[in-house]
Amino acid sequence: MKKQYITSSEFEEKFEEGEDITTFLDVEKASRPGLEQRRISVDFPAWMVTELDRVSKRLGVTRQSVIKIFISDKLKEEGI
Repeated sequence: MKKQYITSSEFEEKFEEGEDITTFLDVEKASRPGLEQRRISVDFPAWMVTELDRVSKRLGVTRQSVIKIFISDKLKEEGI
């Protein structure tokens, strides 16, 4: 399909009227700011890794998922 171009005011008008605006979007280049992945390295004591593995097995998720869940929960508690 040939790419269509309109002005921002035309786009806004179509959006506000509930028209289908997907033909004007380039979803291949779409991103969600702040959600891109960044790799970090963290050293944990052996007992902590053992406990993380125990919890991950009980929940049926990976160790990495447990760490992300725990950190996310704590950050939400802190109001971040």
